[in-house]
Amino acid sequence: MTDQRLGDHFWLSEFLRSDTAVRHGLDNMPDARELGNVINVLVPGLQRVRNSLGVPVQITSGYRSQAVERALKRKPDSWRSGSQHAEGLAADFVAPQFGTCRSIVKYLMERSGEIRFDQLIYEGSWVHVSFAADRPRSEVLTAHFMAGGAVSYSKGLA
Repeated sequence: MTDQRLGDHFWLSEFLRSDTAVRHGLDNMPDARELGNVINVLVPGLQRVRNSLGVPVQITSGYRSQAVERALKRKPDSWRSGSQHAEGLAADFVAPQFGTCRSIVKYLMERSGEIRFDQLIYEGSWVHVSFAADRPRSEVLTAHFMAGGAVSYSKGLA
């Protein structure tokens, strides 16, 4: 797939890059529907985030194929229904020029009407944001990482 400019500040390759895919030699190319979600839903959403923050955002994880989800040990039967990354609707990012991930989440929470996110999750060293084609939930969560790799979520910014 040829790299292409998406909007004012992003490239397709930023949304498809996966260290896990490279490490395991996995295909991480979306199908037409998932690519459409990246281009028409995720990129415009992240552009609103970037515009609001006023600084560059670095995508650490965007689209994830079924093979990548499996390598990350996601539930085998839920990779499509349980992961907005696998649908092309979510990205994890950092914005060091803005501040900590906690400060980013707090700032974006206050602008949920402007950003129109579906989920915003404080994950400690990164921020997860997802977008919906219609009726975003404006849900804010905090991830809690436990021994053995389990993750639980609490509502709001904890």
